[in-house]
Amino acid sequence: MEAEEMTLDRCLRQEILFARERVYRFGQATPLERLNLPGPGPEIWVKREDLSTVKSYKWRGACNRMALLTPGEAKRGVVTASAGNHAQGVALAARTLGIRARIYMPRSTPNVKQSAVLHHGGEFVEIHLSGDSYDEAVGAARADEAATGAVYIHAYDDLKVMAGQGTLADEIVLSGHGPFDAAYLQIGGGGLAAGVSSWLKTYWPDIEITGVEGVGQASMKAAIEAGKPVTLDQLDLFCDGTAVRKAGELPFQICQQTLSRVETVTNAEVSRAMRVLWEGLRCISEPSGAMGLAAVLKNRENLVGKRVLVVLCGANIDFLQLGLIAQSVGLANQASKTLRIRIPERPGTMLKLLDSCFEGMNIADFQYGISDEADAWPVFTLSSDTPARLDAVLQRLDAGGYVWEDLTGAVDVVFRAIPLRGDLLKNPAFLRLDFHERPGALHDFLDQRIRGNANLCYFNYRQSGERIGRALIGLDFPSPYERDALMMTIPSHGEGYRLCEAVDDEASKRLRGC
Repeated sequence: MEAEEMTLDRCLRQEILFARERVYRFGQATPLERLNLPGPGPEIWVKREDLSTVKSYKWRGACNRMALLTPGEAKRGVVTASAGNHAQGVALAARTLGIRARIYMPRSTPNVKQSAVLHHGGEFVEIHLSGDSYDEAVGAARADEAATGAVYIHAYDDLKVMAGQGTLADEIVLSGHGPFDAAYLQIGGGGLAAGVSSWLKTYWPDIEITGVEGVGQASMKAAIEAGKPVTLDQLDLFCDGTAVRKAGELPFQICQQTLSRVETVTNAEVSRAMRVLWEGLRCISEPSGAMGLAAVLKNRENLVGKRVLVVLCGANIDFLQLGLIAQSVGLANQASKTLRIRIPERPGTMLKLLDSCFEGMNIADFQYGISDEADAWPVFTLSSDTPARLDAVLQRLDAGGYVWEDLTGAVDVVFRAIPLRGDLLKNPAFLRLDFHERPGALHDFLDQRIRGNANLCYFNYRQSGERIGRALIGLDFPSPYERDALMMTIPSHGEGYRLCEAVDDEASKRLRGC
């Protein structure tokens, strides 16, 4: 067995040498850049595969494999399955070589990846959306292969594909920035880790190479523990580029020899690493692309003084996903609690709560809708640089006699299910408000403009990271005259705020469930 594994490793190294002659027909070498972090830590170098033609390393393996097709194979065309990045590599090679390609992708594949495949492949590619996972797409592509005789181009379990990926390691060795003490390589099926680790170990035998997988998609870790590739029952799709249920057989044989260990990282750790890449290099990584750095940051104290390599393997992320990741990172970087607090349902009590218990606190989220005649239960998410300040809020609530409960992570809060009983409203008005995101701006608006008989009956605000905060506010009045008087006299602009608009009657009815 050992002789066979060594033979496979030697074959892979030889194929990486041959791949040098092929892959640069399709794309150019990518840079290796230093990532500087404040404070003590390792010297981190990032291989910028996000700057390649297809914004991912996957072009290397796909193009190397397709460049080896015989004329007869090229005539039959190719078929493949991909979560997105490998598909772009196949599309690039198909167009360059004039070969027809059918590409099967899960139905959940982000639009940015589908559009990129069509951009790179043009008239030479067809996209078929099949199934809800990569494995289901593989099944459909394999059925196509059997029915049509097209050549299947595997995303990772192919010696020539692994060799193509290994050319990025060749560029690292030739960069002059080595040798490296350690490398952290993300793993999906294992093609990248196998090709890169084999080449790095050839030139720097003492380098410690760690494989990195997501907590909910650790197929290579499971394979190494079992002694063979095994199928995961569940699969987390946050890092969609590495979401593979079963490690490749060939990559497994290489990785179990070249990797010192396999570590896992959480989605939150990956999100924080994406932020570090943005702040340090001004680059946007897809989640899978930041997994290696996530593991480095996790082990930062143990890596002080060492020269460490990571691969930013791709930047093909759906734009809509960026907002959710940025928001989650913003809260994760601070201590936070979500509290539901009981106050009397009458004018002025909300402001009293803010004055007496929340002074100086950052309110990241504020949800409230009137649901009871006697009591109000507003929900606040508070964040702070230190947990001690949050504890002080709890002490002030207790001292003030407030009844409260901790709803941190509650499903209804996360999904913003804000109750509002329209039958309890007398003469409501709803306002769209913008205010400067600075301490006291929202409080000042409520204090200076909503005094008197106006009762706060609805509030919907969530911090977005912008300099301007946006809120939808509902006020209820004893009479229509008092409501109309406020609406006529409230300035459209004031200290720290701007009144965007009053919600029209139809929208107001929908809010009240009328």
